[in-house]
Amino acid sequence: MALATGMPAPDFRVLDQNGQQHTLADYAGKRLALFFYPKDNTPGCTEQACNLRDNISALWKAGITVLGVSVDSARKHKNFETKFELPFPLLADVEKQMVNDYQIWGEKTFWGKKYMGTFRTTFLINEAGVIGHIIDPVDTANHAAQILELWGK
Repeated sequence: MALATGMPAPDFRVLDQNGQQHTLADYAGKRLALFFYPKDNTPGCTEQACNLRDNISALWKAGITVLGVSVDSARKHKNFETKFELPFPLLADVEKQMVNDYQIWGEKTFWGKKYMGTFRTTFLINEAGVIGHIIDPVDTANHAAQILELWGK
């Protein structure tokens, strides 16, 4: 069954770029913007992460915690965080557990070539661990505004 709003968010246990473990339970009682992106240091992913960085104060003011997730390694995430001064954890889903549990891993096509990858998607998870909104498609240049439009009140 496909994930939808109103469903419990799948649990996770993943390390971030600093080796710190994160679980869904760590965010109980908080509103969480869990954004999945394909790859560190690519144009669209950089634009999205930097848009969230540039608007992090407004997101925090609205009570929204931001977590990024890709299948890149913690080392690649650390380089991405440092290069762009990202103020939020980047979860290293190298085992592809989260992308599979959140049903956003699948066949993609780029310039006629098929490959497996992450579909850029953001899940807004409420204080009770329930999916409140699913943002797809994501506007990489205005992603914070998309989140705040749904949850900024």
